Amino acid sequence: MKLSPNQRIIVALDVATEKEAIELVRTLRDQVGFFKIGLELFTSIGTNIVRRITELGGKIFLDGKFNDIPNTIAGASRAATRLAVNMFNVHAMGGLEMMMAAVNACQEESTKLQIERPKVLGVTILTSIDKATMNKQLGILGDIETQVVHLAKLAENAGLDGVIASPQEIEAIRNNLSRPMLIITPGVRPHWAASQDQKRVMSPSEAISKGASYLVIGRPITQPPTEIGTPADAAKRIAEEISTVV
Repeated sequence: MKLSPNQRIIVALDVATEKEAIELVRTLRDQVGFFKIGLELFTSIGTNIVRRITELGGKIFLDGKFNDIPNTIAGASRAATRLAVNMFNVHAMGGLEMMMAAVNACQEESTKLQIERPKVLGVTILTSIDKATMNKQLGILGDIETQVVHLAKLAENAGLDGVIASPQEIEAIRNNLSRPMLIITPGVRPHWAASQDQKRVMSPSEAISKGASYLVIGRPITQPPTEIGTPADAAKRIAEEISTVV
């Protein structure tokens, strides 16, 4: 099924309170495809925020970035499945066995509950990390693209549904995987928005044209520049930009 431009937008609810999150969901639920619940919101409020957003008709990407021993990740994946989220992610650097444990546990739990299995995604290299940081601080040699492709292949072998990667690595991932996978792309900034703490960025139309499945966009929508208007205005403007390339 072909996605409409607005369905490709995942809004990052990077807020601390339930009130802020719910206001954004009510404003944007007809303008975007998914809402991303990240660590700040999930830690502040807990699992109740998933239920509230679901009741309002919002689809959820749980951005927990799970990374632990396989048994622990299997338990966390079962719990995420019971929450009935649409997507959640694990760190690909957790390794093949850990990622396989996530997929298997997710499948077992969804079968038991007779519900649709959430998509399981693998985080490659965070968009806040550049080559110097990866080489000198993390001790991983080489360039970012090579490492991202390596982790994407590992996620593919583990049976994951897709990966999280910066827009700059989309083409390399598409060219090196043997099956179609989702590519969810943070680090997306319209030309009218500041890059802020993202280091490997691209515009929405550029990312989609290179092969991104979904775009994760936070502050350009939730806190748009005054001249852009409301969050709904910002989301509509981004969807219109996407429509020029799909």
